[in-house]
Amino acid sequence: MTLLIDPPDVPGHGRMWSHLASDTSYDELHAFARTLGIPERGFDRDHYDVPSEWYDQVVAAGALAVSSRELVGRLVAAGLRRRKGAR
Repeated sequence: MTLLIDPPDVPGHGRMWSHLASDTSYDELHAFARTLGIPERGFDRDHYDVPSEWYDQVVAAGALAVSSRELVGRLVAAGLRRRKGAR
């Protein structure tokens, strides 16, 4: 079980955002998000968008802090990456 979170470096809607993903399965990702109260509407193709103020809580709950590049690389390696526009 590996949940991954990258630094809150993405601006949007007046906040900074991280991405929470699993390199194992979407089921694992959704279950972890539910335990933290992350809304389902935060799921975007292959990750959850997580506001910066939740970052420390997500790491404390067990997500591994990694770079954005590593997060994407691990999603690709696991076959879980869903690119925009892909079916």
